[in-house]
Amino acid sequence: MLALFGSFLCCFLLISGLTGKGEDPEHEQELPTVIIAILARNAEHSLPYFLGALESLDYPKQYISIWCATDHNTDNTSKILQQWLLAVEQHYRSVEWRLQDEPLSYSGELGPKHWPRDRYEHVLKLKQAALNFARGQMSNYILYLDTDSILMNNQTLKLLIAENRSVIAPMLDSQTYYSNFWCGITPQGYYRRTTEYFPTKNRLRKGCFPVPMVYSAFLIDLQKNDSKNLEFYPPHPNYSWSFDDIIIFAYSCLAAEVQVYLCNQQQFGYINIPAQPHHGLEEERLNFLHLLLNSIVDGPPMIPSQYVSMSPKQPDKMGFGEIFLINLKRRSDRRERMLQSLYEQEISCEVLDAVDGRALNSSDIKKLGVDLLPGYYDPFSGRTLTKGEVGCFLSHFTVWKEVVKRQLNSALVLEDDVRFQGFFKQRLIRLMEEITEVKLDWDLIYLGRKQVNAEPEEPVEGVRNLVHASYSYWTLAYVISQQGAQKLLNAEPLSRMLPVDEFLPIMSDTHPNEQYKAHFVNRNLKVFSVQPLLVYPVCYADDPNWVSDTEISTIWNDDAVKTEWKGSQKTLRDFRNHMHHSEL
Repeated sequence: MLALFGSFLCCFLLISGLTGKGEDPEHEQELPTVIIAILARNAEHSLPYFLGALESLDYPKQYISIWCATDHNTDNTSKILQQWLLAVEQHYRSVEWRLQDEPLSYSGELGPKHWPRDRYEHVLKLKQAALNFARGQMSNYILYLDTDSILMNNQTLKLLIAENRSVIAPMLDSQTYYSNFWCGITPQGYYRRTTEYFPTKNRLRKGCFPVPMVYSAFLIDLQKNDSKNLEFYPPHPNYSWSFDDIIIFAYSCLAAEVQVYLCNQQQFGYINIPAQPHHGLEEERLNFLHLLLNSIVDGPPMIPSQYVSMSPKQPDKMGFGEIFLINLKRRSDRRERMLQSLYEQEISCEVLDAVDGRALNSSDIKKLGVDLLPGYYDPFSGRTLTKGEVGCFLSHFTVWKEVVKRQLNSALVLEDDVRFQGFFKQRLIRLMEEITEVKLDWDLIYLGRKQVNAEPEEPVEGVRNLVHASYSYWTLAYVISQQGAQKLLNAEPLSRMLPVDEFLPIMSDTHPNEQYKAHFVNRNLKVFSVQPLLVYPVCYADDPNWVSDTEISTIWNDDAVKTEWKGSQKTLRDFRNHMHHSEL
């Protein structure tokens, strides 16, 4: 049982010599012992996932000791760590737990993400204490982990040990180009741009490379002679660089002639981009949420610890009359992924079963009153309408009918292949508030699209990040008003159908084809777009795992003519608008 002694003093607990229950020795061979050093402060947002990843490491726990320190918290970090350690202590070789409840902040600290000198010094002393503990325990290795570094590869520890380096780090992926290493450093200890960084970060070159600095997650081999001279605190006597724990350790490696290495052969896990000094805990939570959403899309998804209780979410509709998620029943993987992504953002939705064009035969389509717009051909392939495009159009048409039937003032419409950008919910709520304040007359607002032409679009006065939309493709996410839905229904498009993302530009009179537009008289749909975009497709036509239920189908009126052409410009990546992260 862990014991906590007072709220102003450090607590120490050492539970030694306990072998993990249910852990089978690997061929009865003695394995290297490892100390995992955890420093946590205000980490409630990431800690359950960090601990869940730690539990999953494929390394016998009887050879792992946990050294954990937490202090200056204003959230539930201490409670979560205590709950977890009580549950898992019996499985590990030993546990040392250091808690300091007071004070809640450092002298001169302007906020929880601000780093005054006292904070750096305190962290350096804690890292040194962990190193001293590991050496005192005669441990073979010490693995330093920040709580915003999530090791998703359960082989990470074994792989790093196998590299046989004094200091080595697994490369971690973030929402942006940020990672846990530098490729270059100036003689003054500042970051230096190099040509190696992006090829390394993007894994265009793979391997184990020498680098001047690693942080957040790295392993030190305490058996190496050169590692005996590594220290965190006090800094090296000749140290004159910035007083920063990361840079101080990089200098220590340099002074001890210890080469640091980075491995990127595999995907090891994730790292959250650091919040700015003026940010609070909410901004950091939302940054981590963006990372969590990316893990749900790209995989592997983060899994929280089974031993930690998490507060239940409170999903809402963000002020919309309804949020519709269009999903094919046979695409259960997409449905579950989207429902999880929405739940993590505390967004509720109604799943609308999409019309499966693949299940329609030509006679079914005729019975629905569907006919092709005279003269329509895909502008890139030259083919005519596909059954997948018919199903897509009918699915959105059903949403428009629901909006009018239920007299919804507005609705958010989402397809099931959406990648959410950072701060999606907060940015969308703010956008709709500003639209209401200026009393903008609108019918449809793209949240994700592909702008066809390169010309600049006119911004909307009084509303940040909103433009008058020009000719655009995609219907993966948009907001529609009851007035806009009624206009689309009044156009009676089923008897002169073309793809829905061609129909919308016709209705806003931004489509370049005059012959198509001539079939629709009232082209007065007021269409806008967020800029930058709030969502993007999960995959593009140039991605290896791209699958399209609209592009890969059969011709709308001939079940025998298949369309498997994958070169549509519509579904290729648009680098002009692609942004991985935007601040609130």
